[in-house]
Amino acid sequence: MGLTLLVSLIPIILIFVLLAGLRVSAWKTGLIASIVTYFLGLLWGAPPKSLFLAYLYGAATGFWAIDWIVIWGLVILETMVATGAMERFKEWLIHSATADIRVQAVLIAWSFGALLEGLVGFGYPWAFVAPILMGLGLADLDAIRVAALANNAPVSYGALGVPVITLAAVTGLPLMGVSASVGRIVALLALLPPWVLIYLTAGKEGVKEAWPLALVGSFGYILGQFPVSNFVGPYLPDIAGSLVSFIILLLFIRIWKPKHIRGPGGKIREGVEFMASGRSFTAGEVLELFAPFIVLIIVVVLGTGPWSPLPAYKPFVPAVKAISSITHKAFDVAFVFSPFVGGTFIMISWFIILAVLRPTGAQLSQAFRKAGHELWGAVLTGIFMVALADTFNYSGMAGSLAYGFSKAGYFFILLAPLLGWIGVALSGSNTSTNALFGYLQYSVGILLGFPPYLLPSLNSVGAEIGKPVAPQTASVGVSTSRYLRDEGPVIRHNMGWTLIMLLYLIVIGLIYLFVLPQAMYY
Repeated sequence: MGLTLLVSLIPIILIFVLLAGLRVSAWKTGLIASIVTYFLGLLWGAPPKSLFLAYLYGAATGFWAIDWIVIWGLVILETMVATGAMERFKEWLIHSATADIRVQAVLIAWSFGALLEGLVGFGYPWAFVAPILMGLGLADLDAIRVAALANNAPVSYGALGVPVITLAAVTGLPLMGVSASVGRIVALLALLPPWVLIYLTAGKEGVKEAWPLALVGSFGYILGQFPVSNFVGPYLPDIAGSLVSFIILLLFIRIWKPKHIRGPGGKIREGVEFMASGRSFTAGEVLELFAPFIVLIIVVVLGTGPWSPLPAYKPFVPAVKAISSITHKAFDVAFVFSPFVGGTFIMISWFIILAVLRPTGAQLSQAFRKAGHELWGAVLTGIFMVALADTFNYSGMAGSLAYGFSKAGYFFILLAPLLGWIGVALSGSNTSTNALFGYLQYSVGILLGFPPYLLPSLNSVGAEIGKPVAPQTASVGVSTSRYLRDEGPVIRHNMGWTLIMLLYLIVIGLIYLFVLPQAMYY
């Protein structure tokens, strides 16, 4: 049994060695590791033809269920950048953030960061948000840390829900159930980051004065995120949470003012007005700034919500079956082809957004060039990582590894978030971590009699918390700072607070296991 467990760890160890040790690119790592996993699956005794089909169906799922979303989400962002819409949004945001560093941190890093994470993910919130905070006076390392820690809660629903969609695909659990269970954990996790952001920017005295701001920031995001994740699906929780928190925060700072206006480090700013000066925006201009996101929400909600019959149309569902060594029941690896997946409705949103933004031909060309340059590696990574995951699961390796981990008994509830944290810290991707460990976590939960959604959800949220110390994410996040290609100081600066967040997540896991287990069923 010991040898069996060691061999089943080879794909995971190989991925970490290639990514973290040899710094091989993610798509090349996925290709190499998926091929090695396929041949290990043959050694495991899986029928060659069936295993090959499992690999192909996983690769197809990686493109259609995941990459199709990422492609159109990034195209929307680059179209907004090319037309100047994103720059105008940033100008309005800075104008609205007041002269207080605490409001700036919550409104820009927390709310705006969640919006960027919900649209494209992959470290972009750091790259966009950190330079804004630096421009407002925060030191480089501090600005990057604030941007990174603000990004903790939104990651599972990043890139229009790709990590959650991947988790559902590899575990075989219903997508709405996974979306809901992750949303319930994230709702508790989201109570903490605004407090941390205020403390990091203004110290203890800053927190004492601005604790209402922390509450409003937390609950504003939760009010948008929670109902969407539980009743609509995984595509829009971040965007809804961001927009609701924007609205509530902007209304709140019209009626609330702290005792002192503070700058970076909590220094009191004398003779400074609370409300920021500069160009004012009319209601019509603000509505125009939000129009692309409103279009995206309307189209995706109408097309993918439980009320829509379109996603249920599945004309082509090839599958290969096996018997699970965990449940002893038949399961399959399938490519579920539905023309009306989330990515299709995001594409439709883009066409409508074109009518709103009215880009020129040159701007469209620029948007597609930039998106193509940024996308091709991510697309290949999605294909190979899901192919690897489905091969790993179908062959039985994941089941054997789960059997070994289950020997930890109830103590595994302490390890489940840590496994997600380690996975993303080394791979840099919540999506890849869910692909690698999602089915493993689900299988361990079944063996231990845990609520079925608990461990996979903790894996995903644990991966959120590991993002601030993930080299691949940090390399994107520092690309607009003086720490370009020097991620080490950034990762060390972020480490302590990610461990605090990890301990908080473990407490949340214990609450859902022993106090609210019914919340982890669907």
